[in-house]
Amino acid sequence: MDLLPLEALTTPAALVDLDRVEANLARVAAYTREHRLHWRPHTKTHKTAELTALQLAAGAMGATVATPREAAVMATACDDVLLAYPPVGPSRLAQLMALPRRTRLTVALDSVEALEGLGHAARDAGRTVGVLVELDLGMRRVGVQSPADAVALARAVAATPGVTYRGIIFYPGHVRVPVEQQESALKDQGARVREFVDALASEGLRPDVVSGGSTPMLWRSHEVEGLTEIRPGINVLNDRNTAALNACAWNECAFSVLTTVVSTAVPGQVVVDAGSKALAKEEGLAPTGGYGALLDRPELVVRSVSEEHGLLDVSGTSWRPRVGDRLRVVPNHVCAAVNLHERLHVLRGDTVTATWAVAARGW
Repeated sequence: MDLLPLEALTTPAALVDLDRVEANLARVAAYTREHRLHWRPHTKTHKTAELTALQLAAGAMGATVATPREAAVMATACDDVLLAYPPVGPSRLAQLMALPRRTRLTVALDSVEALEGLGHAARDAGRTVGVLVELDLGMRRVGVQSPADAVALARAVAATPGVTYRGIIFYPGHVRVPVEQQESALKDQGARVREFVDALASEGLRPDVVSGGSTPMLWRSHEVEGLTEIRPGINVLNDRNTAALNACAWNECAFSVLTTVVSTAVPGQVVVDAGSKALAKEEGLAPTGGYGALLDRPELVVRSVSEEHGLLDVSGTSWRPRVGDRLRVVPNHVCAAVNLHERLHVLRGDTVTATWAVAARGW
Protein backbone atom coordinates (compact mmCIF):
# COMPACT_ATOMS: atom_id res chain seq x y z
CA MET A 1 0.00 0.00 0.00
CA ASP A 2 1.02 3.62 -0.41
CA LEU A 3 2.31 5.40 2.67
CA LEU A 4 -0.33 7.48 4.42
CA PRO A 5 -0.12 10.23 7.02
CA LEU A 6 -2.23 9.74 10.13
CA GLU A 7 -4.40 12.64 9.01
CA ALA A 8 -5.65 10.53 6.11
CA LEU A 9 -7.35 7.98 8.37
CA THR A 10 -11.02 8.11 9.24
CA THR A 11 -11.53 7.92 13.00
CA PRO A 12 -11.84 6.03 15.21
CA ALA A 13 -8.94 3.95 13.89
CA ALA A 14 -6.83 1.25 15.56
CA LEU A 15 -3.11 2.00 15.43
CA VAL A 16 -0.09 -0.24 16.03
CA ASP A 17 3.33 1.32 16.55
CA LEU A 18 5.65 -1.19 14.87
CA ASP A 19 8.82 0.18 16.48
CA ARG A 20 7.31 -0.46 19.91
CA VAL A 21 6.05 -3.90 18.86
CA GLU A 22 9.53 -4.92 17.74
CA ALA A 23 11.06 -3.67 20.99
CA ASN A 24 8.45 -5.56 23.01
CA LEU A 25 9.14 -8.76 21.09
CA ALA A 26 12.89 -8.41 21.45
CA ARG A 27 12.53 -7.97 25.21
CA VAL A 28 10.43 -11.10 25.76
CA ALA A 29 12.61 -13.12 23.38
CA ALA A 30 15.69 -12.20 25.41
CA TYR A 31 13.89 -13.02 28.65
CA THR A 32 12.75 -16.47 27.51
CA ARG A 33 16.20 -17.31 26.13
CA GLU A 34 17.84 -16.29 29.40
CA HIS A 35 15.50 -18.46 31.47
CA ARG A 36 15.21 -21.34 28.99
CA LEU A 37 11.46 -21.03 28.61
CA HIS A 38 9.50 -21.78 25.46
CA TRP A 39 7.44 -18.83 24.28
CA ARG A 40 3.99 -19.51 22.85
CA PRO A 41 2.22 -16.13 22.72
CA HIS A 42 -1.55 -15.96 22.94
CA THR A 43 -2.91 -14.44 19.75
CA LYS A 44 -6.31 -13.49 21.21
CA THR A 45 -4.75 -10.07 21.82
CA HIS A 46 -4.08 -9.10 18.21
CA LYS A 47 -5.98 -11.68 16.09
CA THR A 48 -3.75 -11.05 13.07
CA ALA A 49 -1.53 -13.49 11.19
CA GLU A 50 1.00 -10.74 10.50
CA LEU A 51 1.74 -10.20 14.19
CA THR A 52 1.98 -13.95 14.73
CA ALA A 53 4.58 -14.06 11.96
CA LEU A 54 6.57 -11.32 13.70
CA GLN A 55 6.38 -13.21 17.00
CA LEU A 56 7.67 -16.39 15.37
CA ALA A 57 10.48 -14.48 13.67
CA ALA A 58 11.45 -13.06 17.06
CA GLY A 59 11.73 -16.52 18.62
CA ALA A 60 8.27 -17.80 19.54
CA MET A 61 7.90 -21.57 19.10
CA GLY A 62 4.19 -21.59 18.30
CA ALA A 63 0.90 -19.81 18.82
CA THR A 64 -1.85 -20.01 21.42
CA VAL A 65 -5.46 -19.43 20.40
CA ALA A 66 -8.86 -19.34 22.08
CA THR A 67 -11.19 -20.13 19.17
CA PRO A 68 -11.21 -22.35 16.07
CA ARG A 69 -11.36 -19.20 13.96
CA GLU A 70 -8.17 -17.95 15.58
CA ALA A 71 -6.62 -21.38 14.99
CA ALA A 72 -7.49 -21.26 11.28
CA VAL A 73 -6.07 -17.76 10.84
CA MET A 74 -2.88 -18.43 12.80
CA ALA A 75 -2.33 -21.72 10.95
CA THR A 76 -1.63 -19.62 7.84
CA ALA A 77 1.46 -18.30 9.59
CA CYS A 78 2.29 -21.00 12.13
CA ASP A 79 2.43 -24.81 12.06
CA ASP A 80 2.27 -25.34 15.86
CA VAL A 81 -1.01 -24.23 17.46
CA LEU A 82 -2.37 -24.66 20.99
CA LEU A 83 -6.11 -24.19 21.55
CA ALA A 84 -6.26 -23.09 25.19
CA TYR A 85 -9.99 -23.71 25.44
CA PRO A 86 -12.03 -26.91 25.92
CA PRO A 87 -12.95 -28.22 22.42
CA VAL A 88 -16.59 -29.00 23.15
CA GLY A 89 -19.23 -29.45 20.45
CA PRO A 90 -19.29 -30.85 16.90
CA SER A 91 -18.96 -27.49 15.16
CA ARG A 92 -15.85 -26.50 17.10
CA LEU A 93 -14.31 -29.95 16.60
CA ALA A 94 -15.05 -29.95 12.87
CA GLN A 95 -13.29 -26.62 12.45
CA LEU A 96 -10.26 -27.89 14.33
CA MET A 97 -10.04 -31.07 12.29
CA ALA A 98 -10.17 -28.95 9.12
CA LEU A 99 -6.86 -27.28 9.98
CA PRO A 100 -4.03 -28.02 7.54
CA ARG A 101 -2.41 -31.42 8.03
CA ARG A 102 0.93 -29.77 8.65
CA THR A 103 -0.48 -28.06 11.76
CA ARG A 104 0.68 -29.63 15.00
CA LEU A 105 -2.47 -29.17 17.05
CA THR A 106 -2.65 -29.33 20.84
CA VAL A 107 -5.72 -28.61 22.94
CA ALA A 108 -6.38 -27.97 26.63
CA LEU A 109 -9.26 -29.74 28.33
CA ASP A 110 -10.46 -30.64 31.82
CA SER A 111 -13.14 -33.30 31.32
CA VAL A 112 -13.65 -36.81 30.01
CA GLU A 113 -16.59 -35.52 27.97
CA ALA A 114 -14.37 -33.10 26.06
CA LEU A 115 -11.73 -35.82 25.68
CA GLU A 116 -14.16 -38.35 24.23
CA GLY A 117 -15.47 -35.90 21.65
CA LEU A 118 -11.94 -34.90 20.65
CA GLY A 119 -10.82 -38.50 20.36
CA HIS A 120 -13.73 -39.42 18.08
CA ALA A 121 -13.19 -36.35 15.90
CA ALA A 122 -9.44 -36.95 15.62
CA ARG A 123 -9.89 -40.62 14.68
CA ASP A 124 -12.52 -39.78 12.09
CA ALA A 125 -10.19 -37.15 10.61
CA GLY A 126 -7.22 -39.50 10.63
CA ARG A 127 -5.04 -37.20 12.70
CA THR A 128 -3.47 -37.18 16.16
CA VAL A 129 -4.08 -34.26 18.50
CA GLY A 130 -2.00 -33.43 21.55
CA VAL A 131 -3.72 -32.84 24.88
CA LEU A 132 -2.76 -30.74 27.88
CA VAL A 133 -4.70 -31.41 31.07
CA GLU A 134 -5.93 -28.07 32.40
CA LEU A 135 -5.41 -27.28 36.09
CA ASP A 136 -7.18 -24.75 38.27
CA LEU A 137 -4.47 -23.06 40.36
CA GLY A 138 -6.69 -20.28 41.67
CA MET A 139 -8.42 -18.71 38.67
CA ARG A 140 -11.62 -20.65 39.44
CA ARG A 141 -12.73 -20.70 35.83
CA VAL A 142 -11.75 -24.03 34.28
CA GLY A 143 -9.37 -26.80 35.26
CA VAL A 144 -9.27 -29.98 37.35
CA GLN A 145 -9.27 -29.35 41.07
CA SER A 146 -6.80 -31.84 42.51
CA PRO A 147 -3.70 -33.86 41.60
CA ALA A 148 -5.83 -37.01 41.79
CA ASP A 149 -8.21 -35.51 39.21
CA ALA A 150 -5.27 -34.64 36.98
CA VAL A 151 -3.88 -38.17 37.20
CA ALA A 152 -7.26 -39.69 36.36
CA LEU A 153 -7.75 -37.45 33.33
CA ALA A 154 -4.16 -37.91 32.13
CA ARG A 155 -4.64 -41.68 32.30
CA ALA A 156 -7.79 -41.35 30.23
CA VAL A 157 -5.95 -39.22 27.67
CA ALA A 158 -3.13 -41.76 27.43
CA ALA A 159 -5.68 -44.52 26.80
CA THR A 160 -7.69 -42.65 24.14
CA PRO A 161 -6.90 -43.35 20.47
CA GLY A 162 -6.52 -40.27 18.30
CA VAL A 163 -4.93 -38.12 21.01
CA THR A 164 -1.61 -38.03 22.83
CA TYR A 165 -0.85 -36.81 26.32
CA ARG A 166 1.64 -33.94 26.29
CA GLY A 167 1.41 -32.36 29.71
CA ILE A 168 -0.45 -29.79 31.79
CA ILE A 169 -1.59 -26.20 31.44
CA PHE A 170 -2.81 -23.47 33.77
CA TYR A 171 -3.59 -19.76 33.65
CA PRO A 172 -2.84 -17.48 36.63
CA GLY A 173 -5.25 -14.78 35.51
CA HIS A 174 -6.40 -14.22 39.09
CA VAL A 175 -3.04 -12.64 39.90
CA ARG A 176 -3.70 -9.00 39.10
CA VAL A 177 -1.36 -7.14 41.41
CA PRO A 178 1.71 -5.06 40.54
CA VAL A 179 4.82 -7.03 39.59
CA GLU A 180 6.63 -6.13 42.79
CA GLN A 181 3.77 -7.53 44.91
CA GLN A 182 3.64 -10.98 43.30
CA GLU A 183 6.00 -12.84 45.65
CA SER A 184 3.39 -14.84 47.56
CA ALA A 185 1.41 -15.65 44.40
CA LEU A 186 4.53 -16.93 42.66
CA LYS A 187 5.40 -19.16 45.61
CA ASP A 188 1.88 -20.52 45.69
CA GLN A 189 1.88 -21.21 41.94
CA GLY A 190 5.22 -22.98 42.18
CA ALA A 191 4.11 -25.14 45.10
CA ARG A 192 0.88 -26.13 43.36
CA VAL A 193 2.68 -26.95 40.10
CA ARG A 194 5.15 -29.18 41.98
CA GLU A 195 2.25 -30.95 43.69
CA PHE A 196 0.59 -31.78 40.36
CA VAL A 197 3.82 -32.70 38.56
CA ASP A 198 4.94 -35.00 41.38
CA ALA A 199 1.56 -36.76 41.43
CA LEU A 200 1.63 -37.30 37.68
CA ALA A 201 5.26 -38.42 37.67
CA SER A 202 4.57 -40.99 40.40
CA GLU A 203 2.05 -42.61 38.05
CA GLY A 204 4.37 -42.61 35.04
CA LEU A 205 2.66 -39.52 33.57
CA ARG A 206 5.33 -36.86 34.03
CA PRO A 207 4.34 -33.92 31.80
CA ASP A 208 6.72 -32.96 29.01
CA VAL A 209 4.95 -29.59 28.81
CA VAL A 210 4.07 -27.40 31.80
CA SER A 211 2.38 -24.41 30.17
CA GLY A 212 1.45 -21.32 32.14
CA GLY A 213 2.05 -17.64 32.53
CA SER A 214 0.33 -14.37 31.75
CA THR A 215 1.38 -10.85 30.85
CA PRO A 216 1.08 -9.48 34.43
CA MET A 217 3.38 -12.26 35.69
CA LEU A 218 5.50 -12.46 32.54
CA TRP A 219 8.76 -11.07 33.87
CA ARG A 220 8.71 -13.32 36.94
CA SER A 221 7.60 -16.51 35.17
CA HIS A 222 10.97 -18.16 35.77
CA GLU A 223 10.25 -18.10 39.50
CA VAL A 224 7.53 -20.75 39.02
CA GLU A 225 9.55 -23.94 39.32
CA GLY A 226 8.84 -26.52 36.65
CA LEU A 227 7.34 -24.17 34.08
CA THR A 228 8.46 -25.04 30.54
CA GLU A 229 6.50 -22.57 28.39
CA ILE A 230 4.69 -19.26 28.79
CA ARG A 231 1.73 -17.85 26.89
CA PRO A 232 1.62 -14.06 27.37
CA GLY A 233 -0.67 -12.30 24.92
CA ILE A 234 -1.00 -8.65 25.83
CA ASN A 235 2.70 -7.85 26.05
CA VAL A 236 3.16 -7.60 22.28
CA LEU A 237 0.96 -4.46 22.32
CA ASN A 238 0.44 -3.71 26.04
CA ASP A 239 -2.31 -1.53 27.45
CA ARG A 240 -3.29 0.71 30.34
CA ASN A 241 -3.94 -2.22 32.68
CA THR A 242 -0.50 -3.69 32.02
CA ALA A 243 1.12 -0.35 32.73
CA ALA A 244 -0.92 0.00 35.94
CA LEU A 245 0.58 -3.30 37.15
CA ASN A 246 4.11 -2.16 36.27
CA ALA A 247 4.39 -5.04 33.81
CA CYS A 248 5.28 -2.54 31.10
CA ALA A 249 6.36 1.07 30.83
CA TRP A 250 3.93 3.55 29.31
CA ASN A 251 6.23 4.00 26.32
CA GLU A 252 5.91 0.25 25.64
CA CYS A 253 2.20 0.63 24.83
CA ALA A 254 2.12 -0.08 21.10
CA PHE A 255 -1.65 0.04 20.53
CA SER A 256 -3.84 3.12 20.56
CA VAL A 257 -7.07 4.32 19.04
CA LEU A 258 -6.87 7.45 16.91
CA THR A 259 -9.87 9.63 17.65
CA THR A 260 -11.19 13.07 16.74
CA VAL A 261 -12.42 15.76 19.10
CA VAL A 262 -16.07 16.34 18.17
CA SER A 263 -17.22 18.65 20.98
CA THR A 264 -15.86 20.95 23.68
CA ALA A 265 -19.19 22.60 24.44
CA VAL A 266 -19.46 21.35 28.03
CA PRO A 267 -16.96 23.17 30.28
CA GLY A 268 -14.12 20.99 31.57
CA GLN A 269 -14.93 18.20 29.13
CA VAL A 270 -13.69 17.04 25.74
CA VAL A 271 -15.77 14.62 23.66
CA VAL A 272 -14.12 12.34 21.11
CA ASP A 273 -15.56 9.92 18.56
CA ALA A 274 -14.13 6.81 20.25
CA GLY A 275 -16.71 5.33 22.58
CA SER A 276 -17.49 1.82 23.80
CA LYS A 277 -17.54 0.51 20.22
CA ALA A 278 -13.92 1.55 19.71
CA LEU A 279 -12.32 1.31 23.17
CA ALA A 280 -14.48 -1.37 24.90
CA LYS A 281 -16.44 -0.53 28.02
CA GLU A 282 -14.24 -2.43 30.41
CA GLU A 283 -13.29 -1.25 33.88
CA GLY A 284 -9.56 -0.93 34.37
CA LEU A 285 -6.95 -1.42 37.06
CA ALA A 286 -5.59 2.14 37.10
CA PRO A 287 -6.50 3.95 40.35
CA THR A 288 -7.81 6.93 38.39
CA GLY A 289 -10.54 4.80 36.79
CA GLY A 290 -11.96 5.46 33.36
CA TYR A 291 -11.75 3.52 30.11
CA GLY A 292 -8.47 4.69 28.66
CA ALA A 293 -5.88 7.44 28.77
CA LEU A 294 -4.21 9.67 26.21
CA LEU A 295 -1.01 8.24 24.80
CA ASP A 296 0.90 11.51 25.10
CA ARG A 297 -0.90 12.70 28.26
CA PRO A 298 -1.55 9.57 30.35
CA GLU A 299 -2.82 11.65 33.25
CA LEU A 300 -5.85 12.57 31.12
CA VAL A 301 -8.48 9.85 31.29
CA VAL A 302 -11.51 8.87 29.24
CA ARG A 303 -13.80 9.01 32.28
CA SER A 304 -16.93 7.65 30.60
CA VAL A 305 -18.09 6.21 27.30
CA SER A 306 -21.32 5.72 25.43
CA GLU A 307 -21.48 3.88 22.13
CA GLU A 308 -19.99 6.59 19.90
CA HIS A 309 -18.76 9.13 22.45
CA GLY A 310 -15.79 9.19 24.77
CA LEU A 311 -15.70 11.87 27.48
CA LEU A 312 -12.36 13.19 28.70
CA ASP A 313 -12.18 15.11 31.94
CA VAL A 314 -9.89 18.11 31.40
CA SER A 315 -11.15 20.16 34.37
CA GLY A 316 -7.88 19.75 36.22
CA THR A 317 -5.66 21.01 33.43
CA SER A 318 -5.28 24.10 31.29
CA TRP A 319 -4.93 21.97 28.15
CA ARG A 320 -7.82 22.55 25.78
CA PRO A 321 -7.87 20.85 22.37
CA ARG A 322 -10.06 22.21 19.61
CA VAL A 323 -12.86 20.53 17.73
CA GLY A 324 -11.23 18.59 14.89
CA ASP A 325 -7.99 17.88 16.77
CA ARG A 326 -6.84 14.27 16.78
CA LEU A 327 -5.86 12.35 19.89
CA ARG A 328 -4.61 8.82 20.58
CA VAL A 329 -6.16 6.79 23.40
CA VAL A 330 -4.61 3.73 25.04
CA PRO A 331 -7.51 1.49 26.17
CA ASN A 332 -7.67 -0.38 29.46
CA HIS A 333 -7.72 -3.81 27.82
CA VAL A 334 -6.19 -4.13 24.38
CA CYS A 335 -7.65 -7.59 23.63
CA ALA A 336 -11.20 -6.33 23.97
CA ALA A 337 -10.46 -3.17 21.98
CA VAL A 338 -8.74 -4.89 19.04
CA ASN A 339 -11.71 -7.22 18.61
CA LEU A 340 -13.90 -4.18 17.89
CA HIS A 341 -11.87 -3.14 14.84
CA GLU A 342 -11.76 -4.64 11.35
CA ARG A 343 -8.19 -3.57 10.69
CA LEU A 344 -4.98 -2.40 12.34
CA HIS A 345 -3.11 0.53 10.84
CA VAL A 346 0.61 -0.06 11.22
CA LEU A 347 2.81 2.95 11.96
CA ARG A 348 6.44 3.87 11.59
CA GLY A 349 6.58 7.18 13.37
CA ASP A 350 3.46 9.04 12.26
CA THR A 351 3.21 7.32 8.89
CA VAL A 352 0.88 4.43 8.10
CA THR A 353 3.01 1.84 6.31
CA ALA A 354 0.57 -1.09 6.23
CA THR A 355 -2.96 -2.12 7.10
CA TRP A 356 -3.61 -5.58 8.54
CA ALA A 357 -6.98 -7.26 8.69
CA VAL A 358 -8.03 -8.41 12.17
CA ALA A 359 -8.89 -11.65 10.45
CA ALA A 360 -9.64 -13.76 13.54
CA ARG A 361 -12.41 -11.52 14.85
CA GLY A 362 -15.77 -13.06 15.63
CA TRP A 363 -16.64 -16.74 15.83
